[in-house]
Amino acid sequence: CHTARMLTPNGKEYAQKIPREELTYLILKLLQAWKEPLSHFNQHMEHHQALPDDSLSKAKQISNMVHELETGVEKVTEKMQAMGIISNSLNGMASSEAAGLSISNEANMMSDSDFIHCFRRDSNKVQSYLKILKCRIMPENSC
Repeated sequence: CHTARMLTPNGKEYAQKIPREELTYLILKLLQAWKEPLSHFNQHMEHHQALPDDSLSKAKQISNMVHELETGVEKVTEKMQAMGIISNSLNGMASSEAAGLSISNEANMMSDSDFIHCFRRDSNKVQSYLKILKCRIMPENSC
């Protein structure tokens, strides 16, 4: 996976030990690292004439969801910064660092099944990290 070089905590226990700011940064980094590979994947899918329209539609839908999720996390980050929950040190860091990771020969050379496996793995991480972050920010949710 093209994100394998990114240091991410393995397991919920380790992720819970990461400070909020670092966890937010890690979420943004993972999301941004998938932007370009998903775009290339969508283009690749469009060139497969044998694929049904619903497969193409789902590939685009996934790409759009990642973009919307990233936008949402950025908005939450801005609110957290305004509330003083995290510092302003996140501004611009994730996008510049993830830019070097976003597309590599690894991502281009993967088979479709490997690509989907890697994306599923990383999306599960993001989902877990977001749950942990939510519980830290809003403990009233009885997490």
